Amino acid sequence: MSLNKAVLEIRNRQRIKPSSNEYPAAVWRSTDHFNGETVDTLTIIFKTSGCWWGKAGGCTMCGFVYDSAKIPPQPEELEKQLENAMQKGERLERFMVKIFTSGSFLDEKEIPVETRKKILGKLAADERVFKVIVESRPEFVTDEILKSCSDALGDTSFEVAIGLETSSDNIRKNSINKGFTFADFTRAAEAAKNNNVAMKAYLLLKPLFLSEKEAMEDIVNTIDDVAGHAQTISINLCNVQNGTYVEHMWQRGQYRPPWLWSIVEILQRAKQKHPELVITSDPVGAGSKRGPHNCKKCSRDVSDAVHLFSRTQDLTVLDGLDCGCKELWKKVLEMDGLTYGSPIRD
Repeated sequence: MSLNKAVLEIRNRQRIKPSSNEYPAAVWRSTDHFNGETVDTLTIIFKTSGCWWGKAGGCTMCGFVYDSAKIPPQPEELEKQLENAMQKGERLERFMVKIFTSGSFLDEKEIPVETRKKILGKLAADERVFKVIVESRPEFVTDEILKSCSDALGDTSFEVAIGLETSSDNIRKNSINKGFTFADFTRAAEAAKNNNVAMKAYLLLKPLFLSEKEAMEDIVNTIDDVAGHAQTISINLCNVQNGTYVEHMWQRGQYRPPWLWSIVEILQRAKQKHPELVITSDPVGAGSKRGPHNCKKCSRDVSDAVHLFSRTQDLTVLDGLDCGCKELWKKVLEMDGLTYGSPIRD
């Protein structure tokens, strides 16, 4: 059975709960790094008809496909989602907006062209919003679409984020089932550069079938490969989401989420080598069995330090982190090559 067919079989067993199309799947406030300072952000996950690739099978770790609408929303409902989401930021004085869907904001089958223009136009008209970031698969990042978005945003800064995950086509195909190549990403990055649009790359630490050490080296190598194509890199630590192939493997004892010590070392190595890059990480679910974790004693402190680094880009906040479990993590890296592909569990 192909990996995509296995993912699709799990997808087909899940059920999307009906809910109002006038509200986004999620919206929250947080902080992020921008031009050397910590700024407020408003993240919006629009409820759309869903990711086309997810419907065909999709990525092994992604549960966001279940955030899609049971009945595709109408354009006016998508605009209402924005209106309701912006209420969450009514007390913010200056902030940037991150826009996600369960797929691609730039896919006109999820967000119709005219609706996309209206959404971006409303954000541009809000004087508090100084930057807009949208996520998309690379096939929708074209000169025509980028120009349309830039025209709608006017003087508001614009950035496109792509879930590249890794620069290795082998890992992206056989561990993640992403459905595009590194060449597709670099083409999209070139289009962004030609249109004066910033590029952000999301990377995935420890997809399926990689040891802890292999996963770390893959991220470090990928950052080297991506450095000339993106200005910002965000490293997602794989967590176990419901209804995914990762969950299927995790439930069978064949997967462990990454150690938090791994992201600390990656950030230290990568930032020292690429000081010009903004490198961030948000360890979702840190400390839980389904999320990236060390031991119960230190997981929160290490995760907090990673968040602080992400906001400040100051490597000194990662200095001095220590715990007895760090030696166990080192032993895991040492033994990885002796387990013949079997994951080392807690």
